[in-house]
Amino acid sequence: MELKDTAIIVTGGASGLGEACVQKSKELGTKIAIFDLDAQRGNKLAQGSNGDIIFCEVDIVDTNAVQAAVDHVFKTFGAINGVINCAGVGTPMKVLGKKGPIEMDKFNKVVQTNLIGTMNVLSRAAEKMVSNKANADGEKGVIINTASVAAYEGQIGQAAYSASKAGVVGMTLPIAREFADYGIRVMAIAPGLFETPLLASLPVEAKTSLSEMIPFPKRLGHPEEFAKLVLQIFDNPLLNGETIRLDSALRMAAR
Repeated sequence: MELKDTAIIVTGGASGLGEACVQKSKELGTKIAIFDLDAQRGNKLAQGSNGDIIFCEVDIVDTNAVQAAVDHVFKTFGAINGVINCAGVGTPMKVLGKKGPIEMDKFNKVVQTNLIGTMNVLSRAAEKMVSNKANADGEKGVIINTASVAAYEGQIGQAAYSASKAGVVGMTLPIAREFADYGIRVMAIAPGLFETPLLASLPVEAKTSLSEMIPFPKRLGHPEEFAKLVLQIFDNPLLNGETIRLDSALRMAAR
């Protein structure tokens, strides 16, 4: 799919992997709607874009808020051609901690944000995509969700995060099969360790230690490298129903 003159939604687009996707898509002349809770950063990204980038302050877990935001994007841009779901949380927590069993409200928040929120946005955006004019391949839209290598090798303390991301991996193929009838491709990316705001706050020693776990190249991934893969997925019509690991051959240890 050519991204020039198309319209996409990027959740979590105000920072990290999502922001990199916004910047790369912007270079191609894409109209972009950022879904995020960080109004300061989101509005800053939208400034000076002549309306080609809009910011929607929305909690992706809130079904009504997501529906209203999707409707607003469709009304503003006249179409929704793609979704890049990057919004997520990664609160670490043991099942049996010092204070007792895991707090289920905290477990639920991670699953709700990473899994339910992803479904919430993609389902409502896909409803709009169905009305798009198909290209020569019959394609009407592309949806890319963000999983994690933790879906495969979750570490101690990542039960909630791993469960939520494994859900993203697990639903990729069945949704792709269902949406094939509508001409909508569905993919997922499972990133390894990336230089995101979360990891950027760690001491240099900690980041060096993490880098040593990575076979090659021995460094954290750059958000722009994630965004490059996103654009390649849009560009290649045969990529569908799969989760691509983007991790420099990293296989996480137990802790």
